[in-house]
Amino acid sequence: MPARLLCLSNGHGEDAIAVRVLAQLQARSPQLEVAALPLVGGGSAYERARVPLVGPVQPLPSGGFIYMDGRQLWRDLRGGLAQLTWAQWRAVRRWRKGGGRVLAVGDIVPLLMAWLSGLPFAFVGTAKSDYYWRDEAGWLPQTSRWERWMGSVYLPWERWLMQGRTCRAVFPRDSLTARRLQHYKIDALDLGNPMVDAIAPEFAIVSDSEDRALRVLLLPGSRSPEAEANWRQLLDCAMAVAAKRTQQHLCFLAAIAPALDRSPFREDVLAAGWGAVEDLDAQTDLPFCDPQGELYRRGNALLVLTQQAYGSCLTAADVAIAMAGTATEQFVGLGKPAIALPGRGPQFTYAFAEAQTRLLGCSMILADSPESVARRLQDLLQDPDRLQLAAENGQRRLGVPGADDRIAAALLDCLL
Repeated sequence: MPARLLCLSNGHGEDAIAVRVLAQLQARSPQLEVAALPLVGGGSAYERARVPLVGPVQPLPSGGFIYMDGRQLWRDLRGGLAQLTWAQWRAVRRWRKGGGRVLAVGDIVPLLMAWLSGLPFAFVGTAKSDYYWRDEAGWLPQTSRWERWMGSVYLPWERWLMQGRTCRAVFPRDSLTARRLQHYKIDALDLGNPMVDAIAPEFAIVSDSEDRALRVLLLPGSRSPEAEANWRQLLDCAMAVAAKRTQQHLCFLAAIAPALDRSPFREDVLAAGWGAVEDLDAQTDLPFCDPQGELYRRGNALLVLTQQAYGSCLTAADVAIAMAGTATEQFVGLGKPAIALPGRGPQFTYAFAEAQTRLLGCSMILADSPESVARRLQDLLQDPDRLQLAAENGQRRLGVPGADDRIAAALLDCLL
């Protein structure tokens, strides 16, 4: 009888990571029978990968960010969170009757459900990092006395679940966190972060030249209506940057999630005074050509609006102005700096952005207005030492590519 593996995950980014690990597993073990249960959202990543779902799915108002705001938890409860969780737990109980193994990807929710299943399981921890509380030099100044007493960003009850007899391996997101969990006698393997494996250019990148335009990535996030609200702030940032750098050609790369309707983004661009450019081939400052993209010009700046070139945008850009979670981390993992501007949420609030600056260290700069973004970008580009530190820091905190395959190999060895 072929081995069976159920994957539990709780978020869009976590689903994508799980799908990549499952693909590597099946490449190494074609007889492996896989199934999934996304605990948050609709599970579209699994559907695209043709991984069968074993239980109910339902998008909730918070998009999975209840930990950022208690009001989001209340909205989710009114939207059916309790009933959905109970139905999903019943699905796990039905699945376990056939035996098998469980892979949990995300935070304590899939970790707890994997532990409750009673089956052997492994955990890919995507949500937590000890970098939130410390770095290689020691505790961060913002870390409270209570957090220092706790010892690790993974709290005692989470560590207890990882120390159980059915937990066969834990894959933290970075070396610092792995070492801390190993201190607590947890089988934590430092194999890298699969988040960086998803970045591949969809279109060829034009080779650099000394006089090319500065390429600035705009990341509004992937959830509506927050992404549309963030986009209006990012447009203000782009115009503030262009006003401050009038002697330089600029190319803003707007990476819009494919699932979003492009119309509101286009309307905001036109309302801000950008003019549409029809002849893409004549624009020498473009780093790549997306046939389905839209191009706009305003003064010394071009703006590329694309939904098909996420990897190309991250690869080509020099710096990012970010109001996103996973995408910002992926960009920093490429060794590039990001400037963050908090929004109204529910995800990218000030609390989220401040926490992300601790997670990403010197690679991320927090600003409080479009004008502040422009000033901080100016200072950054005039500081080559800071740019070099960001390049080194990004790889240290996100790791090198290939983590999904390394994790798959380890799972075959210790779980399946």
